Amino acid sequence: MGLREREKALENIAILRRAEKAAPNADVALVREDLEAQLGGTISRSLAASLLGVSHTALNNWIASGDVPVVISERGRKEVPIPTLLDLRERVEEERRSGRRKLHTLEPVMTEARRRAERMRPRVGGSGSRERSDPHRAPELRSLAYHRVLAPRLRRPTIDAAQRKLRRWQKDGRIAHRHAEAWEEVFAMPMAEIRKAITADDERGRDLRQNSPLGGLLSEPERRKILEKV
Repeated sequence: MGLREREKALENIAILRRAEKAAPNADVALVREDLEAQLGGTISRSLAASLLGVSHTALNNWIASGDVPVVISERGRKEVPIPTLLDLRERVEEERRSGRRKLHTLEPVMTEARRRAERMRPRVGGSGSRERSDPHRAPELRSLAYHRVLAPRLRRPTIDAAQRKLRRWQKDGRIAHRHAEAWEEVFAMPMAEIRKAITADDERGRDLRQNSPLGGLLSEPERRKILEKV
């Protein structure tokens, strides 16, 4: 797919995202997710910078400072996840419509994300009795902290999206049947019970979080704050 085709596909994805927000629709979401998958889930940093209206240097500086995440693509390059790009672009457009900020600037958006991360107080105290010297305990505690930060923010559209991701994982053979089944049982619960299940520091909670379809929902500054503090 050439550059122009990728740009057009991203524009179509953005249109579908707006349609989802205006009137949540599972079919629209599936089409959007399929388009994202066709693009490989990520885009080059140069294209991301162009679509955000910033210089390549500015974007690389934000990546280096931990404000924008990158992942290694199938081609072995550091690229920006498509959902991250579109989230940033939507927030820039909101700033532009508000009239409070200059056109095409990401700095206010980045500053807000940093402040939100600074206010975070990751909690890892729980009922578990395992020794913290256990080499597996540190990543478990980080995952626990992540889900405890995320839990109060969960809304039904987020759960619906996580269920679709879970089903894609099943289709692609990326998750064992028993783990997928355990998550489906959790997602069928009332929201209060979902929050409780994903934040429990017990064997079931740890097992769930090892294969969580709720990953990638915190900002990069928030994720780094957890890595730093936990």
